[in-house]
Amino acid sequence: MAGADRVAKLTKRTVDACSPEAARYTVWDAELKGFGLRVASTGVKSYIARYRTGGGRAGTLRQITLGRHGVITPDEARALARKTLGAVAHGSDPALGRLEERAGLTLGAVVEAFLAEHADKKLKRSTAGFYRWTLEKHVLPKLGSRAFKGLKEADFARLHLGLADAPYQANRTLTVVGSVYAWAGRRGMIPRGESPIRHIERYQEQRRERFLSFDELETLGATLRLGETAGIPFKERRDKRAPKQPLTTVLSPHAAGAIRLLLFTGARRQEILNLRWSEVDFDRGALHLPDSKTGRKTILLNAPALAVLASMPRIVGNPFAIAGSNPRAPLSDLNRPWDAVRRHARLGNFRLHDLRHTFASFGASSNLGLPMIGKLLGHTQSATTARYAHLADDPLRRAAEQIGGALSAALDGRRTGEVVPLRPGRDQASGG
Repeated sequence: MAGADRVAKLTKRTVDACSPEAARYTVWDAELKGFGLRVASTGVKSYIARYRTGGGRAGTLRQITLGRHGVITPDEARALARKTLGAVAHGSDPALGRLEERAGLTLGAVVEAFLAEHADKKLKRSTAGFYRWTLEKHVLPKLGSRAFKGLKEADFARLHLGLADAPYQANRTLTVVGSVYAWAGRRGMIPRGESPIRHIERYQEQRRERFLSFDELETLGATLRLGETAGIPFKERRDKRAPKQPLTTVLSPHAAGAIRLLLFTGARRQEILNLRWSEVDFDRGALHLPDSKTGRKTILLNAPALAVLASMPRIVGNPFAIAGSNPRAPLSDLNRPWDAVRRHARLGNFRLHDLRHTFASFGASSNLGLPMIGKLLGHTQSATTARYAHLADDPLRRAAEQIGGALSAALDGRRTGEVVPLRPGRDQASGG
């Protein structure tokens, strides 16, 4: 199975026979515990040693790369592994020692170790992906080559200021950098609690809430149907001398189905895109997700959501409900088809995540109650659902408008209907 670790005696013949697979895997030596060969999907083979510091299973799991296959032989790697693991048995930490020996350690090197040893192994895949993207997009191009211990608050303050046009991303970037420094403190690379970003003032963030109206929902539905049949027309810069031909974006059943499921369930985008058929319970009308942003989660399916899933074509050999072009992978890019839909339906800057807000807004305006909406959305904190509290006042507002309209009509001498006293006999007699 691709990506699954295995055990074999590491010899030259064994190592040469290891071929790359879709996911990285490790072959652990059958004789020397902790000695292994890591085979990347690119075909690169590296010898590693894995061990725990601190004693027993409660200790910290560490891993050190001994060298690449071809640069060193299996026998040379085994000798290095014995030396490394022997040092661990005597209380040393070779991985930490290796880092400490590198006096010119750069921020880029620390980030690389942080991602490999912490983010990729201990965080959710989506969180690790966001950390990696943030660091590679915003931090490393500016500060990656700088000495880690030489970076000051002013360096990150300038980085933060450079992202002023995107205050949310600017603040999240500081949060990710803070995680890197906290990890480095736990590793003993810097004193615990030392962080140059601690006193940088964050930008104020205005919570963005956008919901679809009934008219916009009608337009969205018509656009999805058009995209699935004739295709959504769009304009593209082209050579003026080229013959003019209509350009269209045709939505796949999986892309259109994903958009509808996001709206009908209020689920998060990755919960739908990573949905496997084995997690769909048609009998009970539910999705049983083994992992989500808030852990294990059950999403109840209403009749429209069930109809979408029932009509979704299944791809033989692909376990994912929202299939992509890769025969064994989910749809990787929903942004491009959504942009075509959004532009044609004239929804402005409406995001895919705003479909989740629309689901919640309809529940709130239907007076279902915030606790119920929070359960449907999978919120673990009631404060998260509180953003929809103002929408729950809509029925009261409509009632107030109706009463005000009737009173105004009476003052103006316009009769809008029969006024019935609460206690006809007694009130009429007393004039009260």
